[in-house]
Amino acid sequence: MNDSIIFKKLTKLSQDHIVSFHVPGHKNGNIYKKYKNHYLNNELLCFDVTEIQGTDNLHAPVGMIKNAQDRAAKFFKVEHTFFLINGTTAGNISALMAVANPNEKIIVQRDCHKSIMNGLILGGLIPVYITPEVSMKNNIPMGLKPESVEEAILKNPDAKAVVLTYPNYYGICSDVEKIANIVHKYEKILIIDEAHGSHFILSEDLPITSIEAGADIVIQSTHKTLSSFTQSSMLHMNGNRVDIDRLRFMLTMHQSSSPSYLLMASLDEARAIAQKDGKQLMKNLLEHIDDFHEKISYIEGVKIINKRFIGKYGVHDMDKTRLVIDMTDLGIRGIQLEELLRKNHHIQMEMSDINNIVAVCTIGNAGNDFKKLLIALKDIQRENKKSYKKIAMPPFLYTTPKMNITPREAVFRKKIEIDFEKSAGKISGEYIVPYPPGMPILCPGEEITEEMIVYIKYLKAMGINIIGSHDSRLKKINVIK
Repeated sequence: MNDSIIFKKLTKLSQDHIVSFHVPGHKNGNIYKKYKNHYLNNELLCFDVTEIQGTDNLHAPVGMIKNAQDRAAKFFKVEHTFFLINGTTAGNISALMAVANPNEKIIVQRDCHKSIMNGLILGGLIPVYITPEVSMKNNIPMGLKPESVEEAILKNPDAKAVVLTYPNYYGICSDVEKIANIVHKYEKILIIDEAHGSHFILSEDLPITSIEAGADIVIQSTHKTLSSFTQSSMLHMNGNRVDIDRLRFMLTMHQSSSPSYLLMASLDEARAIAQKDGKQLMKNLLEHIDDFHEKISYIEGVKIINKRFIGKYGVHDMDKTRLVIDMTDLGIRGIQLEELLRKNHHIQMEMSDINNIVAVCTIGNAGNDFKKLLIALKDIQRENKKSYKKIAMPPFLYTTPKMNITPREAVFRKKIEIDFEKSAGKISGEYIVPYPPGMPILCPGEEITEEMIVYIKYLKAMGINIIGSHDSRLKKINVIK
């Protein structure tokens, strides 16, 4: 792309054939050239450089990185954009620690990513959780009502900021514009983890971007829904509510001092592609998705979450590029469906839960991808058409557990190991997080309940991957001594 600043500059530098006495140790890929059939013997390695003359510095940019960030800011319609090479995780943590001091409160949407929880621990912050609405029929968290946000602020007027996830992993969007107005009415800062929404800018048929809605800090996983490399993200900032110098310091502290130029170049390239062809590519994608929705509606026993949920459960809008498919009416759990698609049809989903599979569709998908998925679902439905076994599962209300001590205090307190089944009433010393989507059921410092134990054991038995606990079998758990 002619508009890609960093790749263009790195290409020019590689053509100078400079003798390297600097890091990285592979020396522009030369070590791999000794091995003719080596899988790392490719042209990209000459772009894996470090801070030398002409390459600029992510932590104090004045050249090509600054220019690339400025172009991204202009495209995303913000005042400042920062490239993230430690993922949205680094952006989330930095944002939290930029807006609040230790022992200050942050209002947090409960179904947030684990990185938000880690930011609370690192910053010594006190979380005040707000719980989204839940569809028990679909067994997923839905939207967050604006009045829930206002109620939390009124009960905690000393809170410094509100942190929301928009959209959630299922493509569900709360009324972020109304929430932004409420947050700013009470002179609070609004931080949005928009990890799954960097593509919203490409079409008016998609939900409003949280930037347009008025958020102060927005962190996007450009690698998830646009086209940059894995682990590369962007942080956008608007207005004067946030101390930008403190934010820059936190970003420097939470990102590598040896940033990857491949990741930064891919961010610049993703912006260039989106700016040049993004709207047309998104138009094509949405046409494929509309066609898929129409055709799947004729397959008996297959349900797909769609815009009928808007106006219910706090749902203001839905991301059409996120396909959430349920075949439990045929007795097929989400985990089983994901496995069938991968094993028998060579199709890999983004994630599965007890009921659903989730497909992330981006401008990188082609029409044939949707045809293959449709054929696969028809085949699976036909093979299971006569096995209507309605799935029953224990209810879990996504309620917020009682926080007896702060997350940070829990991490550093002494702990003892006990049987997980006998831990009700104890204070957890660790996380229990179904992953994906990475939304904690239990965090350090929170009280364990019988309901949790039953639900978590069920998830484990159904094959859901649980992270955060030191015992992967979940026979034992660390609790506060």
